[in-house]
Amino acid sequence: MLVQASDSATKPPVVTADPGRRRAVIAASIATVAFLALDLWTKNWAWHTLRDAPRIAVIKKWFYLDFSFNTGSAFGFLRGHDFSRPLFIAITLATVVYMATLVRKLPTERLYGFVAIGCIIGGALGNLHDRLLRQMLLNGEPKHGVVDFIQVYYAQGSPAWPNFNIADVALVIGVLLLIPFLMFHAEPQPTPASSRA
Repeated sequence: MLVQASDSATKPPVVTADPGRRRAVIAASIATVAFLALDLWTKNWAWHTLRDAPRIAVIKKWFYLDFSFNTGSAFGFLRGHDFSRPLFIAITLATVVYMATLVRKLPTERLYGFVAIGCIIGGALGNLHDRLLRQMLLNGEPKHGVVDFIQVYYAQGSPAWPNFNIADVALVIGVLLLIPFLMFHAEPQPTPASSRA
């Protein structure tokens, strides 16, 4: 006697995409693209407008737009060392890969952590663009570096804070948001069934 298998037994199970994960990916992607585009646009503006011009006072004694070319990392760390460029490129690529894995793994109940990840990826890619493509003659020798142009004095009479750019702003915002997310919301919320167990 032949028994006909039911349709449910023969059809493969349908796998539906997690809508929460999709929202998280979209949030991270929007933050990445927004900060990357803004960073590249403002650096291009600074390159063509501020490079050979006096600084522009936005708020006198406090806030200026002043071109500088950073061949090191934040605050000029490792400036002038030949190994610094490949080192920072490798660190940036590793950071972007790690952030992308977090997008796939972290709980999706709160989106601000994914906005933070997008800020970090966008900022990292913005500075990576300059380290790969931006060159300037320094002491007659072409050097790769990052365009910085935002100059802030945090106290009257003090030296200016080291010049920075929009990518640096994105990285700081991303880190400040990601730290509390990882501290308080990195573990999945218990389901009702598991909470009763």
